[in-house]
Amino acid sequence: KEPLAHVLKMLGFAGWGNAIGLAAALALPSVILMMIYGQTRIFFTMSRDGLLPEKLSKVHPKFHTPHVITIITGIFVAFFAALFPVGILADISNSGTLFAFMAVAIAVLILRKKEPNRHRPFRTPMAWIVCPLAIAGCLLLFVNLSVYTIGLFFGWAVIGLVIYALYGYRNSDLARGITGPEGGPKIDSE
Repeated sequence: KEPLAHVLKMLGFAGWGNAIGLAAALALPSVILMMIYGQTRIFFTMSRDGLLPEKLSKVHPKFHTPHVITIITGIFVAFFAALFPVGILADISNSGTLFAFMAVAIAVLILRKKEPNRHRPFRTPMAWIVCPLAIAGCLLLFVNLSVYTIGLFFGWAVIGLVIYALYGYRNSDLARGITGPEGGPKIDSE
């Protein structure tokens, strides 16, 4: 059901359409694995920073990987993959990714204004042009998702905010003053 493959087949380029369909079918598992890998690292970092229980950041003694959160994330992904069609899962994933990209673009602008001298190992050229364009593009794509997907996104966002309010805010190393804004130990400027 790859749209580009279908269009090429309808235009008489069946070979190219089949090749694109095959590429899409092969790419989907790699994208899913990449997202699982990325999500486990996000949860690992959140756990290490106190936003999730510390037990989730436990590292395997032999493989040196965050095995606890990897197993938990894998179980949740398998559970949702069993319950939802891949199209809905892709839309849900897209909504979260678009929101994250918007949040990063907004954060870049805020940090440019509030902390202009902050060390930046990675720089965004023309941030005052690139970031608003990124925000506008992500917002345009986000509002064009289905109403069901947007509703599901905000439902999960509310659940995440409740978890943060009940657990993360009180246990965050940054909120408790244990670490500085860049993740290292807090250093007093006195």
